[in-house]
Amino acid sequence: MLSDLQIRKAAARNKPYKLSDSGGLYLYVTPSGGRLWRMKYRFGGGEKLYSIGPYPVITLAAAREAALAAKRLLAAGTDPSAAKRAAHEPEKPPALFAEVAEQWQAWRRSAWTEGTADAVRASLANHVLPILGAMPLVAIKPADVRAIVQAVDAKGAGETAGRVFQRLKAIFRYAVTHEHLKSADDPMYSLQPGEIIAPRKVRHRAALAAADVPAFFAALDQYQGYPAATLGLQLLMLTAVRPGELRGARWPEFDRKNAMWRIPAERMKMKTEHRVPLSSQALAILEQLADLGLSDDLLLPSPFYPGKPISDATFNSALARLGFKGTATAHGFRSLFSTEANEAGYHPDVIELQLAHTERDDVRAAYNHAQRLVERAALMTWWGERVDELKMPDEWS
Repeated sequence: MLSDLQIRKAAARNKPYKLSDSGGLYLYVTPSGGRLWRMKYRFGGGEKLYSIGPYPVITLAAAREAALAAKRLLAAGTDPSAAKRAAHEPEKPPALFAEVAEQWQAWRRSAWTEGTADAVRASLANHVLPILGAMPLVAIKPADVRAIVQAVDAKGAGETAGRVFQRLKAIFRYAVTHEHLKSADDPMYSLQPGEIIAPRKVRHRAALAAADVPAFFAALDQYQGYPAATLGLQLLMLTAVRPGELRGARWPEFDRKNAMWRIPAERMKMKTEHRVPLSSQALAILEQLADLGLSDDLLLPSPFYPGKPISDATFNSALARLGFKGTATAHGFRSLFSTEANEAGYHPDVIELQLAHTERDDVRAAYNHAQRLVERAALMTWWGERVDELKMPDEWS
């Protein structure tokens, strides 16, 4: 073991050298005369070096005490060098939810289509960020998450509530993985969607889920039935009208040059003329129907009864033959449109107007009809592009 006298007499040499004390502690003497206390130890299967400080600022007794403290850390499973660095690093400000949510979206972006990325961004902006955005992650409690998801569910948007829950779960998992949050502080750990989101009653009209759209179009490609039925199903999805409104459609109602379909009042449920802006995808379907030359008047004529449109069972029968009996109905395409448009952040009033859920107040109805047509045209253009995206298999996030 070293003595103070040996340390004081330790002269500089041409090369650095060591004077050992005990337990891995030694004095490192540099060619310039510097004398530094260091301790050699093993951690994580490798040899490491712990720097204690210079002599005589750090006396022999103080060096031995520092070495003993380091060995106590080792016995507790802590690397003393890492502990020393952590003690001298400035404390990081707590990560805010909005910051980490943005990082998560950037990290996941390459796996998403543009439509999925927009839907994720909109659902967070509409339902989550106004409440959690400015909060530190460590301050967010399970009750905060539960309140957000249940507020979405209370609006009757159970599917959207489920997606919001899963996105929150993914964000907090990302936060833990990237050390923005300790796993013990993850508010999602004990939460289960089935204990937060109310069970849904069985719907009378089953709706095609977004995740099933690729399978639907794949089945359509193989279907050999009446072309007016398959093209009609696609047009039904792209226009989000009621099946009866499409079945009774006549060619004079369509202004393909100006991309507009005017459904006369007598064929509408609310007995008010309804205008449907047509996306390029919808216009392409109309072009295919025109090329078939099935009728100069009816858009979808019956193959059995001249002068009459296809029957009210045609669409659902085709869906059954495509493999979607009990899981999708023609009317359910409206639900798919509504769910996707709401999640993408479109104004609920614009969506409702496009679904022809007409205002009972005639004055307000006329105002909305006039003022929202441009927005509705933009909505239907987006929907045509969204349907194209939904055709491709995607990771539902």
